[in-house]
Amino acid sequence: MSALLESLVELIRRTSAELPDDVNAALVRSLETEKKGTIAESALKIIERNIELAKRKSQPICQDTGSVIFYVECPVGTDQITFEETAREAVKEATKKGFLRQNSVDSITGKNDGTNLGPGAPAMHFHQHRSPELAVRLVLKGGGCENVGAQYSLPAEKLHANRDLDGCRKVILDAVLQAQGKGCGPGILGICIGGDRATGYEFSKQQFLRLLDDRNPDPQLDALEQDILKTANELGIGPMGFGGKTTLLGVKICAANRVPASYFVSISYMCWAYRRQGVVLDADSKIGKWLY
Repeated sequence: MSALLESLVELIRRTSAELPDDVNAALVRSLETEKKGTIAESALKIIERNIELAKRKSQPICQDTGSVIFYVECPVGTDQITFEETAREAVKEATKKGFLRQNSVDSITGKNDGTNLGPGAPAMHFHQHRSPELAVRLVLKGGGCENVGAQYSLPAEKLHANRDLDGCRKVILDAVLQAQGKGCGPGILGICIGGDRATGYEFSKQQFLRLLDDRNPDPQLDALEQDILKTANELGIGPMGFGGKTTLLGVKICAANRVPASYFVSISYMCWAYRRQGVVLDADSKIGKWLY
């Protein structure tokens, strides 16, 4: 097994079986705030035990290991074709080892060949930079939380949401209300204001690469993130929709330019099993540093 293949298989294993420290810390804080003896506290305790067991046994945190999404920041001159071929082989190997569920099916025939490979699977996003560093981030995004993502076109008359940040706030909170417990909450929102329908969703998912406790450098977006997080956690939806104080663990928002005719707000929802990890590879393609 080549060093790159071995590194990518280990990245997949750890992403599938171990939650990052920032996510664990947020879940611990949530457990401390829930009222003792409630269903919300019980749900979070079950989640806590699930996380510990998955890490100890090196098994997937969730039976739905989700869509496999790679984000690669690479130096100029990197052979992206070879890298993608190796990443696909790593997905196949990780599936064989049980780190990934046999989870990818042909959309026309419904057949599953057991490899997790196919058109668009895994998804690969390359970004060239002038740094010599090669960083690989991986997100495993479950289907249940993907189902409750939403995209709004402003103005949204039924919600009295105009083309401004207050209108964005209204539709984002509406998405939280519509999701209820169906997205395996407590959840995390990745949001893009603007863009077109495709880039809006793409940028919204990139927000999941941020740390939960970071702060948005844009003061207006930072205020909106904090307001939505606070308000959503006052709605009483709670973990898994059982009621309680923890509906969301985080809200991350970016903005993209749009054409005047369109004003989209794209909302991606991540479940509590926030499987996101990353590595920096050294010159020999071995893991030099973990990013989360």
